Amino acid sequence: MHTMKLLSSILLIFLFLQVFADASFLEPLSSDSVDNVKETGDIADSHKTHHHKKNHHHHKKIHHYHKQPKINCKFACSKRCMKSSRKNVCSRACGTCCERCHCVPPGTYGNTKVCPCYAKLKTHGNKAKCP
Repeated sequence: MHTMKLLSSILLIFLFLQVFADASFLEPLSSDSVDNVKETGDIADSHKTHHHKKNHHHHKKIHHYHKQPKINCKFACSKRCMKSSRKNVCSRACGTCCERCHCVPPGTYGNTKVCPCYAKLKTHGNKAKCP
């Protein structure tokens, strides 16, 4: 009986620590990022900003990152490609675009003004890459 209580206590402590460890890695959305979240749960227009500044005397790079809100690309692309005749091709292309742009336009077609980065990506043949 004493062993069961000990094991239960260890398990509870482990689960408790795991919750705190997971919570420490989560990043809250900033207020301007929340405005980009649509009712459907997709992220609308977000711009990835990554600047390099090089100091020629010291050859050091200074990085400035603006954190992007997380988007569930698989879910957003499954909605985007729902009516596609070639769902696998559509989902693969959409997934690549989503990973790069951190947004997917709403609906199954068009609406690219919501996500300009998504609209600007081109294939090697200069055709629209993103469905």
